[in-house]
Order: sequence, then C-alpha cells, then structure tokens
Amino acid sequence: MQSDHAAADVNANKECDLHTHTRASDGVNEPAENVRLASEKGLAALAITDHDTVAGVREALEAGIRYGVTVVPGVEISTMAGGKDIHVLGYYIDPEDGLFLERLARLRNTRAERNQKIIANLHELGMDITMEEVIAGLGRELKPDESIGRPHIADALVRRGFASDMREAFDRYLAQGKPAYAAQPRISPQEACGWIREAGGTPVLAHPGLYGDDELVREILREARPAGIEVYHSDHGRGEESRYAKIAEEFGLIVTAGSDYHGERQGVVFHGDIGGRRVSASVLEELQAARGMQL
Repeated sequence: MQSDHAAADVNANKECDLHTHTRASDGVNEPAENVRLASEKGLAALAITDHDTVAGVREALEAGIRYGVTVVPGVEISTMAGGKDIHVLGYYIDPEDGLFLERLARLRNTRAERNQKIIANLHELGMDITMEEVIAGLGRELKPDESIGRPHIADALVRRGFASDMREAFDRYLAQGKPAYAAQPRISPQEACGWIREAGGTPVLAHPGLYGDDELVREILREARPAGIEVYHSDHGRGEESRYAKIAEEFGLIVTAGSDYHGERQGVVFHGDIGGRRVSASVLEELQAARGMQL
C-alpha cells in the first residue's frame, strides 16, 4: 500500500476528486478503472469511498502505482439524524482494521434487510422485481464484502421498463419519501465519526446540500464534530457551494470536493463524472494531519 505520507508528494497545484464509488458497492466500474479515468482526466489523487465497505481499496491502491495517481483509501458510512439519511466520508482509514471491518459488515447486513423491504414495496406497487434479478444484473457473483444499493435496484427498474432512466427510478420510487423507499436501522453521525477516527481516519460530512436542512447540518457539525465538509459536490449548485464554504470557515473545517461518481448506466453518469468536482491536492495533507483526532 502507499505510504501514509504519500499526500506530501503530490503537487499542490494539482487537483483531486475525493468521492467515487466502484463495483464494491453501487458503482459500475472496477476500482482500477476509476483510477485509470482519474489519470486520463489529469487528477493527481482520487478517493475510493464505497458505501459501508473498503473492498475496492486494495485494487485501487495497486492501480494508483501503475497510473501515477495517489489513491486515498476511504469509505462512505450511512447514518441517520433528524429522520434523514446522512452520509459520512472517512479518509485514510486503515482498510485492514479488524474492528472497523466487523462494524462495516454489520451495516451491510442492515442494508440487505432494507433492500428486501424496498423489493416488497415495489411488489405492492405492481412491479415484480426480485433481488435475484437485481443481483443477476451485476453480471457476476456478489462478493461477501460487497453490497447492493438502490442504484442496482434502479437499474433493474429501468431494464424492466418501469422507469426511463436512473433519475426517474429514484424520483418516482426509491428516493427518501417516495413510495418504495424503506428506512433501515442506522448509526448516528457521531458514531460514524468515532468509528472512522478509531480506524485511524479523518471523518468528513458528505454532500450537505442533499439533506435540505442547514440547521440539521449545523447540529451534526456541532455534535459529531467531523474534521471536514464536502463543500463541492455534483449535486450542489453555486449558491450551495458558497453557503457551505462559509459554514466550513465558521466551524474551522477542511473543505473537500467530490464528484460522487457511480459510473454510467443507460447512458447517464450518476451523480457526476470523475473530476467533475475537484479541489487542490494540498487538502490531502490537511486530511492526513487530522487523522484520528477528536476535534
């Protein structure tokens, strides 16, 4: 694996994308393909941040050596606060930390239960999608440390003609508050930040604009005390980016950026393309300096 001090070797004038997904969770590409694309787009560094798993990190680290891209080992943990799904990114976690891996496995188990509830809700809506069909859509066997997410279910809906594309599948059925949505028991953002720190990493609040509640965002920042906030995200408009940049300054937080790239399905890139949101690679030194710290 790359040295913990790899960030210091990255040219500060270059840029990085700190939020991408692979086939280890609900992305489309193999981890090495994300790294290759990052190299093509001139990125100095790329984070692999799959949902509740670090299964794609090792392959990405190896690809980083081949393509000359600094790979940041990461994760995106699903939590709940204020009745909303809240995501916490973790950077520079130890992907071989036994306790952390056990905790992520428990989260994936609750995700699987949630998925079954979504399938049941779809059946009640007259859409006879099965989990076997969703998994078959992967075109390969699901590994034990990988997880199925809503984009996989959305993909099945599109293939069956129940939605025209991924966005419609979410907007009509799968997004929070829509008829097929199902909540799952989740930990709090405070717990997620604690887990990340205990695994030697740095927690960052993901895409605050998606929560539609800035007072809740402030409450999470006060209580969970992440080290950073994802100011620049594919689903943030300029007004939101400006607002969260000010909040980052107010709370003394590290400013990060991420495309939240999941790959291309039915010709649509979800959420944004690799490098679509980027920040100076000098931020990697800030993230490393904050590793494991209780702020």
